[in-house]
Amino acid sequence: MTLEQAARGVVDAVAVYDGRLLMVAAQDSWGLPSGAPQPAESAEASAARLVYELTGYLVDGTSVLRPQGAAGEGARPAVVCQLLSRAPSAEARLGPEQIRWVPFAEAIDAGLPEAVRDYLVGHTPV
Repeated sequence: MTLEQAARGVVDAVAVYDGRLLMVAAQDSWGLPSGAPQPAESAEASAARLVYELTGYLVDGTSVLRPQGAAGEGARPAVVCQLLSRAPSAEARLGPEQIRWVPFAEAIDAGLPEAVRDYLVGHTPV
């Protein structure tokens, strides 16, 4: 499966800033901003759009985290996004109580996909 084919399903946004990960309320827990891409939309563009629509934060989708080995086959793409705006737009779908910035060390144990955990471990401030 190519990245473009995987992107037709669901894309996870890994929005990071100053050693923290953006998480959103997801049913009974917290998760990554995620959703389906629009037709002909890259995974990077989807992640940036989803973060903005859900949280009001402007980000750029910079790189796709590629899962390693057989476990990565069919895995949905996770896109690292850098924060571009310090304050969210008032047009966000989620309220402030449904959005939080979590330190990488705390987020690592939050049930995230392996590629995301590996990225956070490698980028956790000392």
